[in-house]
Order: sequence, then C-alpha cells, then structure tokens
Amino acid sequence: MTRRIDADLSRRGFVAGMAASVAALGLPFRVQAQTPAPTKVLFTNVRLFDGKSSTLRDGLHLLVEGNRIQSIGAGTPAAPEGAQTIDGRGRVLMPGLIDAHWHSLFAALPLPVLLQGNIGYIHMAAAAEAQRTLMRGFTTVRDLGGPAFAFKQAIDEGLTPGPRIYPCGAMITGSGGHGDLRGLSDLPRSPGVPSAVERTGAAAIVDSPDEIRLRVREQLTQGASQIKVVGGGGVSSPRSPLDLTTLSEAELRAAVEVAKDWNTYVAVHAYAPATVQRAVMAGAQCIEHAHLMDDTTARMMADKGVWLSTQPFLSEEDTGALTGPNRVAALQVFAGTDNLYKLAKKYKLKTAFGSDMLFAPALAKRQGTMLTHLTRWYSNPQILSMATADNAQLLALSGPRNPYPAKLGVLEQGAYADLLLVDGNPLDDVSLLAEPDASLVVIMKDGKIHKNLIKG
Repeated sequence: MTRRIDADLSRRGFVAGMAASVAALGLPFRVQAQTPAPTKVLFTNVRLFDGKSSTLRDGLHLLVEGNRIQSIGAGTPAAPEGAQTIDGRGRVLMPGLIDAHWHSLFAALPLPVLLQGNIGYIHMAAAAEAQRTLMRGFTTVRDLGGPAFAFKQAIDEGLTPGPRIYPCGAMITGSGGHGDLRGLSDLPRSPGVPSAVERTGAAAIVDSPDEIRLRVREQLTQGASQIKVVGGGGVSSPRSPLDLTTLSEAELRAAVEVAKDWNTYVAVHAYAPATVQRAVMAGAQCIEHAHLMDDTTARMMADKGVWLSTQPFLSEEDTGALTGPNRVAALQVFAGTDNLYKLAKKYKLKTAFGSDMLFAPALAKRQGTMLTHLTRWYSNPQILSMATADNAQLLALSGPRNPYPAKLGVLEQGAYADLLLVDGNPLDDVSLLAEPDASLVVIMKDGKIHKNLIKG
C-alpha cells in the first residue's frame, strides 16, 4: 500500500514539476476547457438583496454580460439582442453564498481514505463534492487546508463545476500540533525529510522560524491566496487537545512577516485564549475557531482589528459521532459556541461565517444548515450579509494574491455574476438556504447558469 501511495505522489510531483518547468519557459501547458462564448442574461421582475442592505428592493431587473453584472435598474427593459431572459416572478435575487472555512478535498471522504487512498480517487470524489457545494448555493469557498491548487485550476478552466476557491495549500503546523497526522512510527522527525502526510500537500510540519518561512514561501509560490497556520490543538487530531499552544510567537511572527512581504495575510487556527492572544501579538489578521475565547482575548482582537472566522457548532449533528479525545474536544467546542458569539457581538468583532464540514458527505450537505444556527445571535439580514458581503471583505485581505479581483458577495455593477434566485424570502426565513434543492430556482456562477428550474 505504501509503495502504491508513494508512486501516486511521485507521478503527481513529476507532472507538477513539468507544469512549473514549462510555465517558466513561457510555453503553453494548460489545456483550456471549451466553454461557450460570453452571454447576456437579463433577470426581470426580481426582488433584490444586494448583500449589504437589511431590506429588499422590489421590481428590479439585473443584466449580466459575460461574467459580470452590467446593470441593475427598475422596471422591465427590452432584452439586449441575443440575451436570455429569466422572469423572476417576484422571487428574491441575492449574491452567491461564501463559505470562509472549507476543505475542498477533505469534505466528502473519511480520514482513513484520505490518508491511504489513491490521489486520483480523492480528486474524483472532491470534484463530485464541489459540484454539490455549488448546487447548495455556495459559489465561493476559502479553502483552509489541502492540496487544492490543481483542483482550483480545473474548476477555473471549466473542466469540472464547482465554487471559486481561495486556496492556502498545506496547513502549516508544529510537531504534535493539529494537522500533524503522522503515525508514531514516523517519530522522531528528520528535518528536511517530509513525512507521507506532508508529501500529499495536506500539511507542512515546522519546528523553527526558518522552517516556517520556507513552508509559507512554498505555499505562496504554488498560488496560495492566504496562509493557514495551526497555532494550537484541534478536534480531529487525536493527540492535540484544544488547550495546546503549539507554535512560538517567533514562529508565528515569521509566517506573518513572509505573508506581509507577499502582500497577503495569515489565518491562525486557535481555540484557547493563550493561543489566540499569541497569534494576535504576532500580527495575525484572522483567527479561525476561537471557541474557548474569553473576554480579554475578544477585547484584544477588537483593539487590533483582527477578523474572527468561526463556525456555529452546536452538537454532534454538526460534527458526526466522535469518540475518545476527539469527542472530548468537540464537547468543549459545543460548550463554548454561545459565549464565543456573545463576545463577538459585545466587541463588534469582524466576524466571518464558515462551516468547516469534514470527512463525510452527510455532514457536507449541512453547509446551509449551519447558517440557520446563527439565528440564535443574529437577525436574518445580518446572517445573509455575513455569508456574502462580509465574507467577501475577509477574502479581499489577500490583496494582489486575490485570484478573483472583481467584487464578490454583492449585487452591483461590475461585480462577478454569482447569483442565486430564491423561491421565498431568505430575509424572512434563512432556513430556505438549508433546502437548496427546493428553494434555489437559479444558480449562476461567473455568468454561467448551473441550475435553472424556470420553465419557458
């Protein structure tokens, strides 16, 4: 089995190396998908949620040309020549949803398969899940750990349908930290000799500021839009309880400095107050999770203007049935969720929505359901803004490393044409987004219609 996995990874490395070499020579390498010429689509008779407002605007039309929104106005104009017209019949038109914490390759397969399976099979399963993700109305995801670079390219070129991906590549962790999934037989570590997990591109293990600088630069060289650094313990790693702080401030600061040199940012995985505080002191601009956060930590994040990207985990329905140390960690997360969001509101933290669904299709399909959990703390308009325009502000922190530089998460002239036509009013009932098969009448991403239930 090990020889087969190594062979698969060697072939992948050879192909990736050839691609890089050919690109460096300026020769054509990528196979461009055969996509239709840009089209015009006119939506008429729609009620508009623009991603920012707390109310709808009625009786509008919206014109898409190519992959951008060309215009929005009142009434029903004559359709441009060659345009497809979609009569919204008073339904709500809104931006595509954004998930700020997703794992494109890890969402749909059990962890043992990901650790031992054939890389070709893993990518095929990920492609199927990417299409399901898009059909749930999530037109953009921020991928926070995994070898998603080639997968993103395949989606961008139209080889397979899926959401836009903001990739970070390997999650960068210290020895023993969350994401260090080596077997004990792989210890002690030999610096410079990557483990099997590292060779997949899923994780990078570091134990000094110099090592973390190297691994950050490697992810950015491959096209990372932001960097994911693991500052402490996690739920899915059996040997890294949540209270751990696994990287020094010097190590975290080294990652932040490299990302700053590349004009992007670092998102730090952290649950415990001490871990979050260390990341903030090191200059991190975004904290992932933070479910054990206390008042002092929340105030520090607010003072520094640090983003909180987190998930409304409430019960085992959101994580699956876990056992042993993983269940202990999950119960701590569930217990901390209410206080987390109360502190976020108290200190007006810039808060992003992510679902972080892992290792099972049954969990992945709850992506929209996770939005409904937020009704405990936020109004429906606030929830929708968080999952559209607010999340887009977080994505924009990648600056020139942003792979999709036009506006996302809003419906306005010049923005990307990522749209959902909803049968019902999600500002009144956000649970409509938990039933995408019935509620999402039209799904458009990048100006291309991926679903249209309107007849005629």
